[in-house]
Parts: sequence; C-alpha cells; structure tokens
Amino acid sequence: MLRRNIRLRREYLYRKSLEGKERLLYEKKRKIKEALAEGKPIPTELRNEEATLRQEIDLEDENTAIPRSHIDDEYAKATERDPKILLTTSRDPSAPLTQFVKELKFVFPNAERINRGGQVISEIIESCRAHDYTDVILVHEHRGVPDGLVICHLPFGPTAYFELLNVVTRHDIKDKKAIGTMPEAHPHLILNNFKSKLGDRTANILKHLFPMPKPDTKRIITFANQSDYISFRHHIYEKHGGPKSLELKEIGPRFEMRLYQIKLGTVDQTEAQNEWVLRPYMNTTKKRKFIGD
Repeated sequence: MLRRNIRLRREYLYRKSLEGKERLLYEKKRKIKEALAEGKPIPTELRNEEATLRQEIDLEDENTAIPRSHIDDEYAKATERDPKILLTTSRDPSAPLTQFVKELKFVFPNAERINRGGQVISEIIESCRAHDYTDVILVHEHRGVPDGLVICHLPFGPTAYFELLNVVTRHDIKDKKAIGTMPEAHPHLILNNFKSKLGDRTANILKHLFPMPKPDTKRIITFANQSDYISFRHHIYEKHGGPKSLELKEIGPRFEMRLYQIKLGTVDQTEAQNEWVLRPYMNTTKKRKFIGD
C-alpha cells in the first residue's frame, strides 16, 4: 500500500510538472488561431513552428483544445460517488469543541467522527486513503473556543486552512423547540459572491463536501462571502400556504470562516507547495478582496 501511494503521488506530481509546457504550447496555438482568424501575418517567433502547430490545431476538438490542470485532476472523480468524510479534532479536545464537532457530523452528509486520541496526522491520512475517504476535516480550538478548520481532500490534496469566528452551536441556544431537529437529508447549496479565481477554487473545495441533493429536499446550506469572510448558515424551509408562502427557519450551527492558506498536498505533507497564502500585514491587504467583490 505504501509503495502504491508513493507511485501514485509521483505520477500526480509528474502530470502537474507538465502543466507549464502544455500552457506554453496552448498560448502559441492561440496566437496562430487569432492571426488566421483576423487575416494578420503569423508572429515572427512562431514561423518556424507554424506547420507543426497548424497540424495539431486541425486534430483538436473541444475536449483537447484547452489543457487540463491539476485542479481538474484533483476532483476528476468527485461526481462518480458521494463524498465520504472523516471528522476529528486536535488532541485532548474540550467539551465545547466536542459538541461542535458532533453538530458538524450532521451538517456534512456521509461524515464519520472519530476521537483523536494519540493518533498522528500522517497515520490518520494513510488510514483514510486505505478506506476510500474523500476528505478529512480537522477542527482546532483555543481555550475552549473553536478557532480553526482544516479541509484536506484525498488522496493528494488540496488542503484549505480556515480561521473560525463567532461560532454559535445548537447547544448554546436554550430554546430547543425554536430550532427543532436537524434533518439528515442531502442539502441544497447556496454559494454567494465567489467571483475571483481564488473564489472559484474555494467554492470548489467547499461544494465537493456535499453530495447531490434531491430536488424536493427542504434543507439549505449557505456559504456567503463578504469582504473575504465566509458566513455559514443552515436553514430549512416549509410551505404552509402554497408555493408563494415560505417560512425559513435557521437550525444552526452558525459561524464565519476566513481562508488563510491553500496547499497543493495533504495536511501531513510539510513540504507541499503553497498555492495561496494570506499576507495580512502587507499595506494593500486591507484594501484588496481576494475571494469576491
């Protein structure tokens, strides 16, 4: 099993290393296509390669014209089966963190929660790969307050690191009748204001934690981005007086997330390359919005 994982990882890294060459070739073909379409002369630097490139252009179709990236490769099989998620915490979790993770287990369909105990992260990742888990979610805390969420996609990444803020669990709400029970149906997703390239990447990581819902399910999960803070909300709706009369009820938990790092590898790989890192102390950081408008 170890040799197989090493081989698969090596093949994945090799495919990733070819991306730069494929992108360069794609740009050359694009310039030739534009020149032919507009009736302009072929750029001087491409005249020696024109004949070969035009032959390749003639053989391409919609599927092969645009080069695939490692991002396509990571989630290539995501639609073939439902996600299978493992939830765990940092070592020696407090009671509030344990309660929060228990509620997250119902938020994510097909999720299983395990007690961390003395297990090392690398052992957990290897075990999850062997049992065909698609994602591992780690929840961290500071003095009993949940403050970190790590989403690691298997088998090879990516890994997204989020800061957690303003966490309110169902357990914190005293009026249990007002929030009702939490359904386990597959939810509809609302992903709002993920408009940049990084926003698309973040939305892709989040949406693949949930399986395809049935059209008539009444459960809704919202990830709404505002100023790079992602608000998580969990609702159910009911139709009391026909299709135009809807009652929306929040059933919790609720929290805010802030993305601060994406790594091109699993959480146990310290040598993995950083795809994106938040730089909070740069002069322009407060003015810029990375995920959306």
